Amino acid sequence: MALTHASLESIPTSFATVSVGCKDDHTLPRKLDTIAAAGFTGIELGFPDLLSFASMHLRHEVGPYDYDDLYSAAKVVKAQTDAKNLKVMLLQPFANFEGWPQGSEERKDAFKRAEGWVRIMEAVGCDTLQVGSTDTPAEKLAEGGKNRDAFVKDLQELADMLAKHNFRMAYENWCWSTHAPTWADVWDIVKKVDRPNVGLCLDTFQTAGYEWADPTTESGLLDKPMEQLMEEFDQSMDSLAKTIPADKIYLLQISDAYKPKTPFDKGVDESGTRPRGRWSHDLRPLPFQGYLPVVEVAKAVLKTGFRGWFSYEVFDGGPDGKGKDYEMDDFLATAMDTQKKLMHACAED
Repeated sequence: MALTHASLESIPTSFATVSVGCKDDHTLPRKLDTIAAAGFTGIELGFPDLLSFASMHLRHEVGPYDYDDLYSAAKVVKAQTDAKNLKVMLLQPFANFEGWPQGSEERKDAFKRAEGWVRIMEAVGCDTLQVGSTDTPAEKLAEGGKNRDAFVKDLQELADMLAKHNFRMAYENWCWSTHAPTWADVWDIVKKVDRPNVGLCLDTFQTAGYEWADPTTESGLLDKPMEQLMEEFDQSMDSLAKTIPADKIYLLQISDAYKPKTPFDKGVDESGTRPRGRWSHDLRPLPFQGYLPVVEVAKAVLKTGFRGWFSYEVFDGGPDGKGKDYEMDDFLATAMDTQKKLMHACAED
């Protein structure tokens, strides 16, 4: 599909609530005010933001399994987003769901969490759940994580649970995932899940962060000749554009990455987090502030014919990852300007 300016003008834009705010008084209501004022029409509601808002609103500590309280707080959030003409287009991040051994306590917990999150989605008026491809260590998963069918069956069961409420699942490749770090991996799984309410959450960072970049090398790139790297990445983006139907893409999350000043250690840290996971947590600025080929990923997604949500999910701790101090209105105004710049870069006319 031709990428004309006219075809890109109506793309809806969203901002993840967990991606803005750096001060104690940057509460969820203030985030919503600022996101709406900047011109975004949707939000990804981050579960951590809902937790903190519930505790503030109900005036007692609310935990992640206190679903009655979270349901009550989510109803208030819906009233606030409705008043600001913001659509809650996604609840995120639902993690470490699929692949647990049958009968295990972890699997029981995963489905308990799913039931609770469905209640929250009902309360807040959200129809799409983001599920990240699990990063649970392979040795803890059924059959050592080697049988893709086990992941597929779990996701089918979750899809059927969501379908009862007319909800959808947006399945995302996390570039540090145990079993599905690439767009091709999650697309293969979505095809095998074979449910009409299951599609993809694609992401510029997750895709380029695995197929182009590597935070453990001096160059910040995959350790291969540049000509080969460019050729293989171009081939992957061409395949994405020609392979995935537009209606199976539910959103594109957008961020860039800073090249680490010092290469990350290749092992897991004390929390068990892999290098790309650590990189993701603090070194993901807006596009054009890092070094990833964000435009190339966005263009590949647009060439499928997709014209749905472009959603900004950034975790910008500055080039050193130690945090930034900013005013939210300035930050979100820059984000909206960045979206316009990205659309201009993607247009081919």
